[in-house]
Amino acid sequence: MLENLKDKHILILGVGKEGIDTYLALRKLFPAKILGIADKKNFVEFDRATQKILLKDKNLEVFLGKNYLDKIGDYDLVIKTPGISLEELEKSDFQGTKSDFNSQTEIFFDNFPGIIIGVTGTKGKGTTASLIYEILKSAGLKVFLGGNIGKPVLQYLLRAKPSDIFIYELSSHQLQNLKKSPHIAVFLNLFEDHLDYYKNIKEYQKAKANIAKHQTKNDFLIFNSNDKNVKEIAQKSKATKIPFSSKTLLTTFERLLKSYYGLKEDYNFLNLRAALKVAEIFKINPEAIKKAVKNFKGLPHRLEFVGKFKNIEFYNNSMATIPTVTIQDLKIFNNKPITLIVGGSDKGSGYTELAKEILKSSVKNLIILGQGTGQKILKELKTAQQLPKSKKLPSNFQAQTMKEAVKICFEQTPKNGVCLLSPASASFGLFKDYKDRGEQFIRHVKKN
Repeated sequence: MLENLKDKHILILGVGKEGIDTYLALRKLFPAKILGIADKKNFVEFDRATQKILLKDKNLEVFLGKNYLDKIGDYDLVIKTPGISLEELEKSDFQGTKSDFNSQTEIFFDNFPGIIIGVTGTKGKGTTASLIYEILKSAGLKVFLGGNIGKPVLQYLLRAKPSDIFIYELSSHQLQNLKKSPHIAVFLNLFEDHLDYYKNIKEYQKAKANIAKHQTKNDFLIFNSNDKNVKEIAQKSKATKIPFSSKTLLTTFERLLKSYYGLKEDYNFLNLRAALKVAEIFKINPEAIKKAVKNFKGLPHRLEFVGKFKNIEFYNNSMATIPTVTIQDLKIFNNKPITLIVGGSDKGSGYTELAKEILKSSVKNLIILGQGTGQKILKELKTAQQLPKSKKLPSNFQAQTMKEAVKICFEQTPKNGVCLLSPASASFGLFKDYKDRGEQFIRHVKKN
């Protein structure tokens, strides 16, 4: 149990949301214990609330800046946040020291007394986890939601009860060293992603596979049988396997839910199909499911309709951080002229297929945001344009800020067209994160 940590000399590695939650949970458990906390950021880069914690606690050893990893070897236990890669740690000289490494997710899985429903996939896991939460809550179950969705879990763990059900959105980073799998695992899809974090695609797939690797015959694995990579991982699990697919016919009940859900695109409806499989395990009443689906508003920055302004429809999919999602987005709007905003920081993805899709699609204007991956996309477009029967390149524009990009949208998008933010890239550089990118897009659209 968590009490076993009382004799450990502990370093919290990473001072983001999760790191602060870990600190607050440990401080509640051990008010006078000496704790360490380390981050590559300097003090001035933190918000005031974090600065106050770092200054106020006299029993806190603080290591910030470029040498933040230097003292790892002085600690028995290092609780690492997901954003710090193992490759980054390997560059430090911690190896051969007495330190053990752990994470919030591992501590949670080792100590949670109730049922864990874990949800992963390259894309769609936040929406699916939220749908499952709403359906179970609608049925009156005592259910909680957290993890990668932006809700750290350790303070909640201190008050958790055996009757609780916890829906845990799990990123590959959180799964990487997990030695326990959830009782119910939901595996949505597996695309190329995070190659800036992992050495190669196999290492990324291996991390994702941990959601099912440690399951037993008493557990359940709900998986997308259309996804070759997911299917291969599922075959190795000992759990009861429950497939879902876009290729099976809709039941009468699913047709009804689809009309409530308001999503025509198959890849998005798959999230609901996965959630319905969880509802079946818990034998949830259809009326509770209908109520939950009808009230579900979706998550922000996931193909979010911003509004129609000056006869242009604006959609925000700032969460489209890989080319596969942008390709799916283009297919949805392919009957309307599109102005597409792309570009950001590089996650190691390839853009060849996206370039081909752009040329096949109804994209009339391409806005390249910043100096990052947008240039790669433009280069791939020029290569793809040389292929036989290829259409001409869309008009392309360079924007250094979101304000400038939105201005070009208003100037260049044809009447009754679509302006789509679907960057196919991570957000870092011009923006704090994908939320900041999406919020800036919405703000500048509504200002015009």
